[in-house]
Amino acid sequence: MLRVRPVHFTSRTEQWKQLLTALGMVKTEDDGGWQVFDSGSGRLALHTAEVGSGQDGRTVFAVEVGDVGEFARRTNLAALEDGTQRDGTRTAEPVTADHGEACRISAPDGFSFLADKAAHFAQCADADPALAVVAVWYSAEPEAAARTLLHIGARPRPVPDNDETADFTAKNGGVLLVRPASGPPRPGLGFEYDGGLEPLQERLTAAGFSASLTEEAFGSTLHVANPDAGGANAPATVWISQQRPMR
Repeated sequence: MLRVRPVHFTSRTEQWKQLLTALGMVKTEDDGGWQVFDSGSGRLALHTAEVGSGQDGRTVFAVEVGDVGEFARRTNLAALEDGTQRDGTRTAEPVTADHGEACRISAPDGFSFLADKAAHFAQCADADPALAVVAVWYSAEPEAAARTLLHIGARPRPVPDNDETADFTAKNGGVLLVRPASGPPRPGLGFEYDGGLEPLQERLTAAGFSASLTEEAFGSTLHVANPDAGGANAPATVWISQQRPMR
């Protein structure tokens, strides 16, 4: 299995909980400083951070898998077969993280992320089925990043333009995007919505969140005030893009 489940560190857990609930997500895990929310497709984990710390407002790119050992084996085999993995290096390495069993994936651009063993497998049926969690990988080497996502079993989906962007879906939920960017590789967080954004905008506004709708080249995007705005690690808004029709 493969499911998108980034981790967002924040000192404003309650505000994020209110935002995610307004988006139609449902809390499915609660261990004090660790809370997990299900969307219709993919999950997001909230991790408590100290106010003003280096972690506060930061998102970590991450996925969930079923069998960590088997996931590592398949990922390394895929990298070996296409020539990415050489000189005894491993793309995927099982590790023992402070939260349990996991696998670290290391990419040619220097980016790395964890595949954690899923605590539970079923997606919450009460979550808004139109909402998907999106994890973004910004990289100066987008082709290498895209190959790494292929190695972990992500499924390519069509993109509207023949450029360096790459879109993927995960078998068990969520969206993974690769976007070209200068500088060191870094993660990003967003959402997609399968349907008109105006009703979602009304729902967010009714819940007390400032939300503006913009028309962009390939569809509409809703920008919601980020609960972490003003911090060193936080953009001003959280974005929700209208899901493009598959071709």
